[in-house]
Amino acid sequence: MIEISESAIERIKDMLAEQEMPNMFLRLAVKPGGCSGFSYSMGLDDDESEADVFMDIKGVKVVVEKEDLRYLNGLEIDFQESGMSGGFTIHNPNAIATCGCGQSFRMRNEEGKPEVCD
Repeated sequence: MIEISESAIERIKDMLAEQEMPNMFLRLAVKPGGCSGFSYSMGLDDDESEADVFMDIKGVKVVVEKEDLRYLNGLEIDFQESGMSGGFTIHNPNAIATCGCGQSFRMRNEEGKPEVCD
């Protein structure tokens, strides 16, 4: 299960509306790399595959590849405004370590492919 806060849902809905394409959805993914071994990928997409799992979270279609579910189960996504900017934050209960950038993590039984962060 993936949790998305109300503020993050509203921001995602705004981003989807700006695209003016009815088939767009939020895609969450995990890629090897980042400072700690794995990095998150979050973006809008309209390309579906048989390897995808679809969820409806508070009225937003969220898509995750089946292989990535083990990394993202229990994931919490929030959006926080900060002065003139704002951004998404991710809390992953499966991660045993995270990078200072907040976009990279390490799993207990999988090392991934760490890279040097900028």
